[in-house]
Amino acid sequence: QVQLKESGGGLVQAGGSLRLSCVASGLTFSSYNMGWFRQPPGKEREFVSRISGTSGVTSYADAVKGRFTISRDNAKNTVYLQMNSLKPEDTAVYYCAARQGFEYIYWGQGTQVTVSS
Repeated sequence: QVQLKESGGGLVQAGGSLRLSCVASGLTFSSYNMGWFRQPPGKEREFVSRISGTSGVTSYADAVKGRFTISRDNAKNTVYLQMNSLKPEDTAVYYCAARQGFEYIYWGQGTQVTVSS
């Protein structure tokens, strides 16, 4: 029933920008904190950013602070991740997730972001 679907990934050069989107269905979207995670090749999945359901409170990992911006449009059931000044170390599969309480319980399938030097 619940589905999260990411889009917007691709191949960009270092210093470039991408905007990721995640469309949710099957849930009351505004009731959930939404987060972005990423998994570089051969490494563990890591937290990138999150945003609260309605108040717009945001949080960022130190590695992306100042370069990435998370936002959401509850009318469109969509959360975004604007990524600027991309670096090769940003290369990863990016996932969106919905949090209920303290746990992320719904996950998308991911979208590949590759940053070339």
